[in-house]
Amino acid sequence: MAVQFDGGVVIGADSRTTSGSYIVNRVTDKLTCVHDRIYCCRSGSAADTQAIADLAHYYLQIVTQNTERAPTVSNAARIFEKFCYENKDALSAGIIVAGWDKEQGPSVYNIPLGGGLFRQPWAIGGSGSTYVYGYCDATYQEGWGRDQTIEFVKNTLALAMSRDGSSGGVIRMAVIQESGVERLFIPGDQLPRFWEGREVIGSLSAAPAISQGQVPIEVEH
Repeated sequence: MAVQFDGGVVIGADSRTTSGSYIVNRVTDKLTCVHDRIYCCRSGSAADTQAIADLAHYYLQIVTQNTERAPTVSNAARIFEKFCYENKDALSAGIIVAGWDKEQGPSVYNIPLGGGLFRQPWAIGGSGSTYVYGYCDATYQEGWGRDQTIEFVKNTLALAMSRDGSSGGVIRMAVIQESGVERLFIPGDQLPRFWEGREVIGSLSAAPAISQGQVPIEVEH
């Protein structure tokens, strides 16, 4: 997923790569740098998305040499979209392109399966995204700063990883701003678990006692 904030973007992903029910790699880096301040987040076939990212990186290097200036995030997103759409029958690739450039500042583009190009304030993709659309819709707010956006990305990814069997491992994030790129890493044993509700429910010992006149329902085992 990727989220735009005032001055930059935060892009993040889990690290699990699967083949059916088998976990092929539990520490995959799904964030790929295609230019100095432009990253993409890959979902779908690992082979397809790696090949597309390599091609996009190659084309962006040519654009930089020919124009003698850094490409925009929009340029990078259109290159990805061209490859994905023209080869939609042969590829399984969902791409999120995010970064910062001098023309538009921070921006996020979503390229779903089959091609298409959509600029959004936040974008999610992959198998775990179906579990967290409601959380994102209810939680995201415009005007967030860097720290609030990082926390939102971290919580969303952890929630998706807890629900989706094809997602898991660790969280990798990148904060992309005019000043540069900062990589962040959250190990698996430090993932948020806010949805478990322990702060609200409390321990079993603190549960209210059953008042007189109320009979607990017997559960058959």
